[in-house]
Amino acid sequence: MEEVFQIFKNWLNIGLELSQGLFSVLFLLVLVVIPIAYLCDISQSRHAVRRNYPVIGRFRYFFEHIGEFFRQYFFSMDREELPFNRAQRSWVYRAAKDISNTIAFGSSRDLNKVGTVLFVNCPYPTLGEDATPVSEQIIGAGCKYPYITKSIFNISGMSYGALSKPAILALSEGSKIAGCWLNTGEGGLSKYHLQSGCDLVFQLGTAKYGVRDPFNDSISESKLMDVAANSQVRMFEIKLSQGGKPGKGGILPGAKVTAEIAKIRCIPKGKDSISPNRHPEIKNDADLLDMIAYIREVTGKPVGFKTVIGSEQWLDHLFGLICQRGKASAPDFISVDGADGGTGAAPMPLLDDMGLPLSESLPMLSNKLREYELNERVKVIASGKLITPADAAWALCLGANFIASARGFMFALGCIQALQCNKDTCPTGITTHNKKLQRGLNPKLKSIRVANYVKNIVHEIGMIAHSCGVKHPLELERHHARIVQANGLSIPLDTLYPNSKTKKFKERRNWETRPWSKKKSAPNILEDTIVNVSLKDLSEKRALARKDGNANN
Repeated sequence: MEEVFQIFKNWLNIGLELSQGLFSVLFLLVLVVIPIAYLCDISQSRHAVRRNYPVIGRFRYFFEHIGEFFRQYFFSMDREELPFNRAQRSWVYRAAKDISNTIAFGSSRDLNKVGTVLFVNCPYPTLGEDATPVSEQIIGAGCKYPYITKSIFNISGMSYGALSKPAILALSEGSKIAGCWLNTGEGGLSKYHLQSGCDLVFQLGTAKYGVRDPFNDSISESKLMDVAANSQVRMFEIKLSQGGKPGKGGILPGAKVTAEIAKIRCIPKGKDSISPNRHPEIKNDADLLDMIAYIREVTGKPVGFKTVIGSEQWLDHLFGLICQRGKASAPDFISVDGADGGTGAAPMPLLDDMGLPLSESLPMLSNKLREYELNERVKVIASGKLITPADAAWALCLGANFIASARGFMFALGCIQALQCNKDTCPTGITTHNKKLQRGLNPKLKSIRVANYVKNIVHEIGMIAHSCGVKHPLELERHHARIVQANGLSIPLDTLYPNSKTKKFKERRNWETRPWSKKKSAPNILEDTIVNVSLKDLSEKRALARKDGNANN
């Protein structure tokens, strides 16, 4: 016993001596460093705080930096943070881990806050045995290879490059297990997307990554056919804009452009990958419809586009042109992204101040499709901060056919909202290509969490639907939800967003003439073109034509 005590005493003495030595060294360093820092601060003129408060002023930058990480744990309430508060993130974490999402005592949500959505409970909710599963929906029924799916909650566009290899593998495998689709994002199709055999939506960005002709930067038809030949690629999405940066192309910092990503995208390694702010060959609505028709003809698969809506005038012009050409010229789907959508990197003016939020653009799009009798032809995919069952059910009430989420699945992978997506320093390994940081992300484990997230959110969307008295989520309508106004009272969504009246059209077609084809020039005679306008408008145009003819005579 005495020997053990003596050994402990010796080691303690050694530790004390080392500590004393280290303290002496640190003390000497402080005596040297502080005067140098003081002289540097007081002599420089770039930073006013450091010049006026030498040495001490340096701590401002330190606390400002660590505040990003500690604010959410020590200072913010459960429902205060942006873009996602702790309550929202916690729901996703629990759903992904497949643990109980019940809470006790009462809601911590302020139910009187302006904009709060309240679902209308039915006095006689749907019984479990009366509930029905979501029916199949067909996207691109007129295509050679239409896409038939039952999945209402899917993975939105996140490219390999913006996300790491293990993150893409986890999303791909989780998508396969859950039976939902995975959008590739604009970075092209990688082997990691294909590995699990899940359904894929190929996103065609403004830089045409994956299908670009290197000689003229346009679409390579042969590459497009190669992508379409893969049976996993079920649809093509032309990206016009995204919620985080409408009017700006994709931005991938050079630190995240590895050799493999550079090869996939056909860009230089280590240099910033900045896409054009629009497709150079799409200058107007006619060009957009031409591009949709071209890709659909080459691939035989459904084609749509993703956009942030800025005004209903654009929708009027686009849908009016579709009616003139015929409903077959319409996109098979429209992905509408709210201005509150996310991004890996974007300028603050576009992130904060550009485009309409989903609460305004989604009902606007739904109304215009109904007004032009295109609601059966064109499916609506809603995205932008839809990560909880209530968010998704609200979007279904407003007319969405499908929900697509990106950041919700990032939380399912373990994202802690560290806001480091653009710096290649993501602490959870999701948005970094640093191998040491990626080591913490296990694709096999995280794929199960991705699948659990889909399973649980779809289940609770159904629970909301049944409480509203309908048999499945796609039966939700605007009268099933209310929204709180400034006076503290709520009004139904169908009062706030009344459905547009349907216009009656008479469609006259000549299928031999196709406005998007360059093989034949479209004739100038009105009767020979594909038209779909109201009889009143048509008679007014004819009257004006006769008046002009008489004037010329």
